[in-house]
Amino acid sequence: MNFDELLTIVSSETPPCLCTDSRLVKAGDVFIAVKGTAQDGHNFINQAVKNGATFIVCQSYEPNRNSQATSHEIIIVEDSAKAAGSLAQASRNNPAAKLTNLAVTGTNGKTTVAFLTQSIIQNAGQECGLLGTIIYDTGLAASESNLTTPDCLDIAEAQYQMLKAGAKYMVIEASSHALSQNRLFAINFEAAAFTNLAGDHLDYHKTEEHYLAAKTRLFEALSPDAKAILNKQSPHAQRIARKTNAKILWYAVDESADITAHVESMDINETVFVLQYVGQKQTVNTPLIGLHNVSNHAAAAGLCLAAGFDLQTTAAGLSALKTIPGRLQKVQWDGNFSVLVDYAHTDDALKNVLSTLKPLCKANLIVVFGCGGDRDRTKRPRMAKVAEQLAGSVIVTSDNPRTEKPQDIINEIIAGFENPNSENIKIEPDRKKAIELALKTAAKNDIVLIAGKGHETHQIIGTQKFDFSDSEIARQYLAKRK
Repeated sequence: MNFDELLTIVSSETPPCLCTDSRLVKAGDVFIAVKGTAQDGHNFINQAVKNGATFIVCQSYEPNRNSQATSHEIIIVEDSAKAAGSLAQASRNNPAAKLTNLAVTGTNGKTTVAFLTQSIIQNAGQECGLLGTIIYDTGLAASESNLTTPDCLDIAEAQYQMLKAGAKYMVIEASSHALSQNRLFAINFEAAAFTNLAGDHLDYHKTEEHYLAAKTRLFEALSPDAKAILNKQSPHAQRIARKTNAKILWYAVDESADITAHVESMDINETVFVLQYVGQKQTVNTPLIGLHNVSNHAAAAGLCLAAGFDLQTTAAGLSALKTIPGRLQKVQWDGNFSVLVDYAHTDDALKNVLSTLKPLCKANLIVVFGCGGDRDRTKRPRMAKVAEQLAGSVIVTSDNPRTEKPQDIINEIIAGFENPNSENIKIEPDRKKAIELALKTAAKNDIVLIAGKGHETHQIIGTQKFDFSDSEIARQYLAKRK
């Protein structure tokens, strides 16, 4: 049997189930051996056969001579990840072809751009599904995400559910891992946006060149009829522009571009800017603060303008969004200092957030942060350097230590401080105690930033997840303080 014949079978009214996890395989299923972040599915082909798989899709196959004889077909393909994408779409009657698909990629800002894009479309009276770091929202149901970008089987199923909910649009966050693993294969995008590239994920990509190359794959795959929404103020975007056949829409903040955002005012509660496009102007009022968030608004505007929405509709949708979980999210209380929770977990993101808050802070700017375990270690000292330069007080703590020792991570953070013995730098490995210490010492007109975990509702210690929410810990303490 060849791959086209399998596609026909999978496209039938009663298709066999598709699996990329051998543990889930049942009799009659199709097992697709895909190489993932941690495991290679080719190592589990024999297990899939033992579990009853009728079809095995793989790039190479060595049968286990000791296994029991079973009836199964082997379909050899050049790229099993791409094959999985084609099969996933075929099994659900090609839902991607019935949606206007929009994507955003970049180190920082993806979630904000995705939420803003959905806000514009929904505020215009259209249904829009969203798949990203915080949530998978199909319109029929919303669930907490476990990957920034799901695998191709989950994407196809989500798109199928979106269509059932009446959606005509989907916006998805495209992670560098997903792009390097071809999880978005067989989806044609009407437009894709690039935010920025900063130091992160080098534990996986090894070099910045490989990291950028993974991001660039999204734009290399765009058709000439599609739009590439690129950040004019990112040097990496210039390199992406040379690799895409799509029409380019450049965006920028306070700089001439196809889409320009001119900031008029900004304080701790609101940003006002004027959005310009093809000679038209619209004012946007948003509670999201910071120049980086103005840039994110422009990126989302680009996606929606490319999808056919006009500037007035786009600006209204941008103004309609009131909050994004864990993105400079204010902890509500009636005290005399401000508390914000943000997902900033790279040095670039932390710099953006602290640079936003510093000129708005009338007293002391306090930051609580840590770094995740089993992740890119190179950013740890860089984050310390940023915190020391921009914050008045720094409390270093744990993030998600995973299988690393928290103190080992903290030691690598401390190495980035120019003056680690400063009285303005404190170490508290227990994150709950660190948050409480920051809130206990905060005084009138101070700003407390709790950075790193943002929207997350758990902390990973070892291989276990424990309930933990930065915003909830802060709320509980502030209630007692009040």
